[in-house]
Amino acid sequence: MNELSNTPVSRKELLKHMILQLHEGIAPKEVKQRILELLQKIPYGDVVEVEQELIREGLPETEILRLCDLHSMVLEDSIDLSGAKVVPAGHPVDTFKKENRELEKVVIRLTELFESADHLLTTIGSSAYLLKVRALFNSLMDVDKHYRRKEYLLFPYLEKYGITGPPAVMWGKHDETRGLLLNATESLYVSRDLTSEELQGIIEIHLKPAVKAIPDMIMKEEEILFPMTMDKLTDSDWYEIYKQTTEIGYCLYDPAIEWKPAGVELSDNKSAESNTVHLPSGSLAVDELFAILNSLPVDLTFVDKNDKVKYFTQGKERIFDRNRAILGRDVRMCHPPSSVHVVDQILSDFKSGKADSAPFWINMQGKFIHIEYYALRNEKGEYLGTLEASQDLTERCKLSGEQRILSYKNNN
Repeated sequence: MNELSNTPVSRKELLKHMILQLHEGIAPKEVKQRILELLQKIPYGDVVEVEQELIREGLPETEILRLCDLHSMVLEDSIDLSGAKVVPAGHPVDTFKKENRELEKVVIRLTELFESADHLLTTIGSSAYLLKVRALFNSLMDVDKHYRRKEYLLFPYLEKYGITGPPAVMWGKHDETRGLLLNATESLYVSRDLTSEELQGIIEIHLKPAVKAIPDMIMKEEEILFPMTMDKLTDSDWYEIYKQTTEIGYCLYDPAIEWKPAGVELSDNKSAESNTVHLPSGSLAVDELFAILNSLPVDLTFVDKNDKVKYFTQGKERIFDRNRAILGRDVRMCHPPSSVHVVDQILSDFKSGKADSAPFWINMQGKFIHIEYYALRNEKGEYLGTLEASQDLTERCKLSGEQRILSYKNNN
């Protein structure tokens, strides 16, 4: 049998046989031991081809999905990545991996909170504990953008090359993870104090399965999906993915490096006319509009009618930190859990027409900050979204008397 495992074809047949054994109910540990004894190392390409063949031969995708966790257990730490291509800095796969590192940090922090649950329950109480956990789960929910970039940008290219099985399986796992995260988040909204037993029940039944799903998917991505896509997709394919990435947004990470593949046409083929924004009161080139918005002494953030962050200005002196990782994120996830109900109320009032603005002002680190939300509507009165405008009014509050234009002095 050792001789049988020395050829690529026999390795694939053996792997297929092992997966079918899992399908028939043979214990995963026994199958894993047999694979380790026979193969030692399984090339990642074999995994993809076998899944594809099994689906083509009639095994339903739902069955492959059900088996996914089982044969992932088999393949974990047994996939040979020595021949995988190097990923350049700033490449879409590099960004996916950097996002994974940020997700892993959140998983570690949540795991620490789970381990210290009993101690924290007695020191800070269940309400404060659940608030800490909710904030971290808000961050984990950002993984939806990571998954959507795979589903809507990456998977179509795999399908173009005839690889349909693995993307379908992985998309199913995305949906499972989304469901687990939603269930976990909902379980954290408890309006009374919890006993230690009740808290441990929530952690074991709702929270841990959701948290575990994140590193499980990271393993599938980095040991199977990404090496395969690096082999299959061209730099032109990747550049098309790269250009569309900001339309969906990033997950807990904002790339600092611009990726420009060598030998690929980088022109976006925009005409001078398409680079102009026409408005009722005039026309502006895109770079002119960009400069105007970023020169305003106010931070602007636009949330569209679907409650997703769509745009923010990038002035020199920001009041609140913003990076492109928030683009496409539900605005509720950008606020502390304790204030989400207020955000919901404001959005509800804006959408119903009950209110058109909501002003607030706070003292923050010695500064007087004014924040106002505005409902944006078209000529028909239809709701388009919400604009947040934040200003540091500390120095302006100190103004008195007059300073006319004739008293202008260049202090630069």
